[in-house]
Amino acid sequence: MGNQLKTTLLLAVMTVLIMVVGNLLGGRQGMMIALVLAAGMNFFSYWYSDKIVLKMYQAREATPQQAPELYGMVETLARQAGLPMPKVYIIPKEAPNAFATGRNPDHAVVAVTQGLLSLMDRQEVMGVLAHEMAHVKNRDILIGTIAATMAGAIMMLASMARWSAIFGGMHRDDDNGGGMGAIGMIAMSIIAPMAAMIVQMAVSRSREYLADATGARIAGSPEGLARALEKLDGYARRIPMDANPSTAHMFIVNPLSGQSLQRLFSTHPPMAERISRLRGVRPPSGSGMGPAVPPPPPMSGKDRQADAGRAFWDKLNGE
Repeated sequence: MGNQLKTTLLLAVMTVLIMVVGNLLGGRQGMMIALVLAAGMNFFSYWYSDKIVLKMYQAREATPQQAPELYGMVETLARQAGLPMPKVYIIPKEAPNAFATGRNPDHAVVAVTQGLLSLMDRQEVMGVLAHEMAHVKNRDILIGTIAATMAGAIMMLASMARWSAIFGGMHRDDDNGGGMGAIGMIAMSIIAPMAAMIVQMAVSRSREYLADATGARIAGSPEGLARALEKLDGYARRIPMDANPSTAHMFIVNPLSGQSLQRLFSTHPPMAERISRLRGVRPPSGSGMGPAVPPPPPMSGKDRQADAGRAFWDKLNGE
């Protein structure tokens, strides 16, 4: 399925969820208001969602003069991937992590935390950056960023519905299309964010495997990314990150993995499986993986790279 179609479906599903919550808040009138809100959010998400996410984490742009080594690594990877040079941002967080955002490769942003630069060696940082550049190359950064913005709106509306029901602010006539009492509203206010999380998971998990494989080819070796993922998995438990759940799927590793409920609804595939696939070794016992696959071939020309990428992805899925 093309990413344009995926984005359209994502917007449609998120719009329906917003309208459902709007109906609970104010019946037919509330649903119409929610529809207008959703239309505005769809437009706003396409053009400004990347800026919202960057501002949310107080990310600051890194120039070649301020961060020459980081900028140079991104520049090298962009050239190897055949991509325009993205903007580079640093997030002032101790927890090591990274994400990519933007509308398309011409308006892409790669953001890394200060902790990632402090705790990883050069090869590991290159592996992480290559993974994020893979998201840009695969043109799925818009999907992830829109999902974050829309999921945040759904969670905000669900919270309003829950508190309105608790404090009795939702007295309306059945003629208004209410349909649900306070208990139903509270239940839906819990279900709606969970539904938004499931949508995030659906558009996120498969993308991570593909970005790992593509990133390994861009970097020229899977080992740097594999080592980085091992470290990131451990640091995610030891160094908590104050992250918004609606944006968790954007990061290379789940910043909320230390919380049991968030682990249950994790937007990322199992870390052991990702590492094993990169290294082409049999997974640890009990991980539920299939046979090991060979590591990705080195990247050559654009056409050969695309063919190798498709073949490797097919092997990962056992096709």
